[in-house]
Amino acid sequence: MSNHGPMAAEVLVRRGHGARVPRWIDAYLARLDDLPAPSEAITDENWPAALGDFRRVGDWTRYFVGQVEQAPWRNVLITWWPRLLDGIAAGATHSVIRVGHVVRILLVGDQSPPAVTELAHALAYWAARSRGVPGVVAPTGQADPAAALERVPRLADQSGPIAGRLERLGELPGWPSSVAALRRVGDPDDAQRLLSDLVTAATLRYLTHGHASPVLLVHAATAPNAVLHTLPALPRELWVASLNASWAASAAVTATYGPAVGTPREQLPVASDGAHAVPDALERAAAHGDEHVIKFTDTAAEVYERTGDVGALAAIERVHQLIPADG
Repeated sequence: MSNHGPMAAEVLVRRGHGARVPRWIDAYLARLDDLPAPSEAITDENWPAALGDFRRVGDWTRYFVGQVEQAPWRNVLITWWPRLLDGIAAGATHSVIRVGHVVRILLVGDQSPPAVTELAHALAYWAARSRGVPGVVAPTGQADPAAALERVPRLADQSGPIAGRLERLGELPGWPSSVAALRRVGDPDDAQRLLSDLVTAATLRYLTHGHASPVLLVHAATAPNAVLHTLPALPRELWVASLNASWAASAAVTATYGPAVGTPREQLPVASDGAHAVPDALERAAAHGDEHVIKFTDTAAEVYERTGDVGALAAIERVHQLIPADG
């Protein structure tokens, strides 16, 4: 399984709930397997053959730990970000989300050995799980993210793990044209704005559509948000490609897990705003304990803080309804 521990811990600490982290980790560790031992060295020459081979996750981890020991973390990230970007669906997007959380730590100045090593582990998981989204084309349309998400067709056979679902996307009628429908961006700053709008749209859509797959559909919002927070660590010339990959991933999650119809708004929770709305939401998420609730609440809280849209707070209420509390 994907290791959500570092991601949830980062949110809890950043949002003022660091005291909960030791107990949370103690409970979560029982759900993880040991990291497989390395078997064959990955090098700067042979790495393409190992990309996407999860049997090599131990090899990838050793490789990236060596990379961050030999070069500044940002250099390693900049080298590997474009190499991994096409495989953004890796681990149901958990890989890029894990990278995004540790980059937030690094960007605020914590460049301690544990933080840098966490980046190595996150990149290793991404490389080992690398998986592209078939039938993807660059956006050339005029739709904003909310309208573009509405145009994404639904995969008829929504059975099995995400890898099999993604493979079926290539044959889904209307899939490439729906990906192309997102408006074309003009420059890196525009790409950053549109990525922010995508996070907002996917968060608000969870309120009405999250019931079909409460856990997986969280990632339609949290994955682009992770990329949004990674942009400051990347050269501006990578921002447009980062937006395009984020959109492809969000659309793919929507197509492969989304419902045929959304829930009518009058049947959904209504949230109150106010000065304590965000702190209260984060306190409830921390007490709830589920890693996806914690990460989605963090993303939705950012959407509310950025836009003032109370629908983001209602989406937090909805994720509490749909995902049971730990314990």
